Amino acid sequence: MVFASLIAAVLFLMVPADTQSTEMRPRVRIGQGELTGQVEAGGLAFKGIPYAAPPVGLLRWKAPQPPVNWSGIRDASVVGPICIQPPSGGDPGVGPLPMSEDCLTLNVWAPEEREGPLPVMVWVHGGGLNNGSGTAALYDGAALARRGVVVVTINYRLGRLGFFAHPALSAEAGSEGLVGNYGLADIIASLEWVRDNIATFGGDPGKVTIFGESAGGAAVLRLMIAEPARGLFHRAVVQSGLGREQGTPVFTGQAGRPSLEARGAAFAASLGLADATVDQLRAVPAEAFLTPAPSFYGGDLLIIDGSDGGGLIDEDVEPAFAAGLQAPVPLIIGTNSAEFWWMKPSELSPYGEIDDALTSEERAAFLTAYGGEDGYNAHVVSDLAFNEPARQLARLHARAGNPTFLYRFDVVSAAMPEPHAGATHASERPYVFDNLSASSWAVEERDQRAATVMADYWTGFATTGDPNGGGRPVWPEYRATRGRLLMFSNDGPVAMAVPFADRLDLIEAFYARTR
Repeated sequence: MVFASLIAAVLFLMVPADTQSTEMRPRVRIGQGELTGQVEAGGLAFKGIPYAAPPVGLLRWKAPQPPVNWSGIRDASVVGPICIQPPSGGDPGVGPLPMSEDCLTLNVWAPEEREGPLPVMVWVHGGGLNNGSGTAALYDGAALARRGVVVVTINYRLGRLGFFAHPALSAEAGSEGLVGNYGLADIIASLEWVRDNIATFGGDPGKVTIFGESAGGAAVLRLMIAEPARGLFHRAVVQSGLGREQGTPVFTGQAGRPSLEARGAAFAASLGLADATVDQLRAVPAEAFLTPAPSFYGGDLLIIDGSDGGGLIDEDVEPAFAAGLQAPVPLIIGTNSAEFWWMKPSELSPYGEIDDALTSEERAAFLTAYGGEDGYNAHVVSDLAFNEPARQLARLHARAGNPTFLYRFDVVSAAMPEPHAGATHASERPYVFDNLSASSWAVEERDQRAATVMADYWTGFATTGDPNGGGRPVWPEYRATRGRLLMFSNDGPVAMAVPFADRLDLIEAFYARTR
């Protein structure tokens, strides 16, 4: 093993780590200037690194601009502010305050010792595109880095500051400017920063894995069909990332759904800014854009902006995969066994509306497949929004000749207080990061075993494009074993047929009829 001088780019010098002590701290030089990080948990950590210029003032609702250079040595021992967002309701995926529009930073963890350039894993956090950050303790990358990878976590603009359109902004941008998808453009900018700088930290810019959960998984899917992101990553992991949802066009409404421009104009009018100018919009305090919260699944944040000019996305995910337009990279995709266990299809919400188009014959078949009304109410929303779309995208990606690995997560801590049978939405995150100490419930030995093997699969995939190896139970590749996945259970991972395939078949037929 070679001591982590990181090809002589990392120098060690005496700098104060805090006001009480002095220790050896690592220093690197990147394109923007010099950074000093810290040694922690057996590795190197550099935090709060700007990957784009602050999107404030005239740069609010603009494509991310190159980061500003600095002179001297920048302290990279603490995380930066989280992006502007409403209260999180206790989600451990939200990092510490303060919050600010000046939030486009990332964090890097690397092993102290290594041999050769290491695989890179870039985490895209979830939170409905309204909440979250890459700064949460839940997403600390040290445990993954100890397995021989470089880990990067990022912040990106959220809510109406990250996903918003208005006629005045469109006029300013012109035909070649970005409109609407600012948060997604931020993620692409962070990948460009990784391409240009990660070798300094010992990472291989030719071996980058993007992985994300919930809205972060949905963002990963969109990166797979965004032409400007092509070549910036080489494997992808989608955790509970939906896949059948319909995006909102920036300029043209669809079937009773207003365009993003119309939604933005209506929101501005609610602030007393009918016919607002760009100067008036940019003068509004950032917090004013939080209430009421924009709807993730209801069309406010998932955007089709057109790939011409400055746009990123020109169609929805599932049709793009069906046409073979996605990035031809190895893919892990999967869901949790009780994603939205609390949500009934009768609820007045965008998720509750998914089954509204069922015919009487389809509904009768669904009730039979689910064993009656109780089973239908408990599981159909999760199947409609998560489980069937994941299976469909796995099929389509494998059909295009790409290595594909489908999973289902069903690890449930004995201390989990929620009244459901299965793994709820987002509960896999501390297992993937092997950060069970960040969980809100007690950890048992079986939980740690599950975290160890899951993090091993994820880092193995980042290394080779195949999660198998290391004596772990074989994860069937979907192309070779159509209809099989890896189940993460309390008793360990096991390969099996896709559970409840009859339900998913009915949902697939329903989507084929209605879409």
